[in-house]
Amino acid sequence: MALALAASYAAPAFAADDAAASPPVQAPAPGNDIGEGSGILVTGTKANEIAPVTASLQETQPASIISRSFIEDSLPATADFNDIALISPSVSNSGGENGVGLNESKATIRGFQDGEYNITYDGVPFGDTNDPTHHSNTFFPSNTIETEVVDRGPGNASQLGQATYGGNINMFSRETRADPSAEMMGSFGSFDTWLLRGVAQTGAIDKLNGTEMVFSAQYVNTDGRLSFSPYRQANIFGKAVVPIGSSVKLTLLSTYNQNHFNQPDKNGSTLQEVALFGKFYNLNNNPTSESYWKYNVTTKTTDFEIAKLDADIAPYFTFTNTAYTYAYDNETLSGNNATTLPGTPTTVTLAPGATPVPGVPGYTKTNKYRVWGDIPKVKYDFGFGTLTTGLWLEHSDTFRQQSDIDLLTGDPNFIEKKVTNPITGAKTPQNIKFNQNSQGNHTEEFVELELRPLPGLTITPGFKHVDFERKIDALYNQTTRYAEAFGHDYQANLPFATINYAITDRMSVYGQYAQGFLAPSLTVLYVASPNNSTVKPETTTNYQAGAVYHGSRLSLDADVYYIDVNNKFASETVTLVGGATDTAWFNEGGVIYKGVEGQATYVLGHGFAAFINGSLNSAREKVTHNIVSNSPKSTAAAGILYKSGPIKFSLIDKLVGPQYVTSENFVPATGLNVLTRSVRIAPYNDTIIALSYQWNRFVFGVQVTDLFNSEKIENINLSGSGPSFSTLNTTGDQLYYQPGRQITGSITVKL
Repeated sequence: MALALAASYAAPAFAADDAAASPPVQAPAPGNDIGEGSGILVTGTKANEIAPVTASLQETQPASIISRSFIEDSLPATADFNDIALISPSVSNSGGENGVGLNESKATIRGFQDGEYNITYDGVPFGDTNDPTHHSNTFFPSNTIETEVVDRGPGNASQLGQATYGGNINMFSRETRADPSAEMMGSFGSFDTWLLRGVAQTGAIDKLNGTEMVFSAQYVNTDGRLSFSPYRQANIFGKAVVPIGSSVKLTLLSTYNQNHFNQPDKNGSTLQEVALFGKFYNLNNNPTSESYWKYNVTTKTTDFEIAKLDADIAPYFTFTNTAYTYAYDNETLSGNNATTLPGTPTTVTLAPGATPVPGVPGYTKTNKYRVWGDIPKVKYDFGFGTLTTGLWLEHSDTFRQQSDIDLLTGDPNFIEKKVTNPITGAKTPQNIKFNQNSQGNHTEEFVELELRPLPGLTITPGFKHVDFERKIDALYNQTTRYAEAFGHDYQANLPFATINYAITDRMSVYGQYAQGFLAPSLTVLYVASPNNSTVKPETTTNYQAGAVYHGSRLSLDADVYYIDVNNKFASETVTLVGGATDTAWFNEGGVIYKGVEGQATYVLGHGFAAFINGSLNSAREKVTHNIVSNSPKSTAAAGILYKSGPIKFSLIDKLVGPQYVTSENFVPATGLNVLTRSVRIAPYNDTIIALSYQWNRFVFGVQVTDLFNSEKIENINLSGSGPSFSTLNTTGDQLYYQPGRQITGSITVKL
């Protein structure tokens, strides 16, 4: 779905005659298209002006448009992009146990996990290079986001990404303005969390041909909700929109971010730890423990740059080229096992084959990559239709390593198994888990034809070819732990077709057929021989239909979906010639995702509005009907909003329905997955209340998240076996709790 987004959805004060109808208005289009074919049409009704989340009349798949005003007025400034997306139907979120935006979170869309959907920024897909997962607070804090769109579907052919599979979270950068302005914000709240933020708009600079620029800087410091878990974040952001003549525009963007925090590499509290230290135990102050806070420290540094050229190259022809680069550097020091209780004796081995001696086992970890890419597109408008064609070129270089050490001294800890390279006979140092370089080369070519044969009717067929190559050149490959160099290429041809029909100027219906693609992760190359694997990309076939209505007081949309997933990834152990074993990857079975979703906002009058959204979701394996792990059966959100004059108020509750965390074993004899454990996570909710008042140039605000101090389990990491099929073990399974009530006060000065 093409997205031409309004710069903001700030709501004006409502007059007493707010029942009066307002005509449909095309939202201003700042040129942030990520897909071609149709622009987002948001009517200028009072319902849409105040709605925290709304939809487009030109929708071709279910989507939720989340405005800057919701981000500023209803969420703490520390919120990350998953916290923003949570307001959407079918979206759940876990991982914020240290506080809102104060540690990494993960979102689930319709049961699809992070890595099974795309995330983009100004149309550029990004993610880790070993698999397309994401780090929610590492690249783009909320001060860099103008608008966010949650697409619940793979999009059209022009929607790009490594996981054009289960959906898209599309972020759009802060917009420049024609008028100069500046503002400073300071906030302080629970867990000794404080934030400083500045935003400056230059306005149109006449001496630079009307160039507009926006700059932002932010710093966050907190002790965190979890024990001994401080977190610091620094971000700077800049963007310039430079007119070059009357028909060419250049947009330059750059952002830099650094996070420094204390957390085990694989955090989470066991039932045993909870019984001894409480729900929010994470690290301690015992230097003989693997969970000593000074032994568990991570620094993540990122940058992201975009240069986009928009040009009218001939009558009816437009050309867009988006060149970009981004980098991620994760440097981690961690204890070996976060579930080891303080006071438990631990040992290290300070020489190969030596007798273990008292020490604190841990490791260093590096994961760093640089990605380069380019997205050229050409669009031709021939009156009753538009033809768009383009391609995506991307290359990545990655270095990853993990080495065992004694955390007391920093000396090598030689605890790994003895490994000999079967070809060269070289012996691997027993303190090295892996030391690995890898590359990725990704190309996608697409063509999309938007036809407008009748007034109000848009039909958009499209086609995309995907070619994704992974290569490993490892000094010590992960898992095998000896030198290996090989790669694999994955390809897919993906057809798309959408239809949108405007029944009236306030109501439209739409439908979508689309195929999606997900390449195997780099894990399939952590093997002795890739020739033992037959794995192909996972694919989806998506069928969706819905309707959107924008009345003067009521904004409403609803949809149904059915998604057929094939070629699920699986692995098994195989025996090689000579008796050695290896891991072989292959495809087995599939999953059916289906459900119904809806959202509505109704203007009550005198500045008040109410909204509600929700979903009923099902995600089950085709043959066994096993429930997909971490796939909530339902979601719901509701709230009251008030905006009038200097006062803004919102009371919002998000409910995540029941879900199950499961583990499975693949049984080759039957070709089926057998459930080994299935643990239920009960429904949980989060209520947010926010109030702000503007006095002259000052805005005073307060936000309370988790108003009713819910501290329920929101995620579980199963480890080993439990005492029964559906219960937790006390020493291995790791639990993650809602952080409880968090209060934040803020003062903003508008200069």
